[in-house]
Amino acid sequence: MAKSTRNTKKRVVKVDPIGKAFIQASFNNIIISLTNNAGQVISWSSSGKMGFRGSKKNTPYAAQMAAEDCAKIAFDLGLRKVKVYVKGPGAGRESAIRTIHSKGIEVTEINDVTPLPHNGCRPPKRRRV
Repeated sequence: MAKSTRNTKKRVVKVDPIGKAFIQASFNNIIISLTNNAGQVISWSSSGKMGFRGSKKNTPYAAQMAAEDCAKIAFDLGLRKVKVYVKGPGAGRESAIRTIHSKGIEVTEINDVTPLPHNGCRPPKRRRV
């Protein structure tokens, strides 16, 4: 039996001149999302999407390339100012912010939202010998 195809309507995102930029920089990858104030994603990119593999994904250069790709699309759609939210301990945090700013999108505020444990989980029991 043939598969039935569904016609899905593409969601239209309203692009305001003011939005938010989320930069998630882990030890393995860098993901950059530019959203409007409602949180709907306008454009996104990652260092893996840009073709970097392995340990090269978590370099400042890979973050720069991903931010450049993401910012160019958002700028063409009309995004002009962003508040930046940075999360994670990765290497390309600052270079991603600099690249977004150099592509014509003004960075108004930078917030570090990296989660920090407040004494965290209970440690494992002492090992028996």
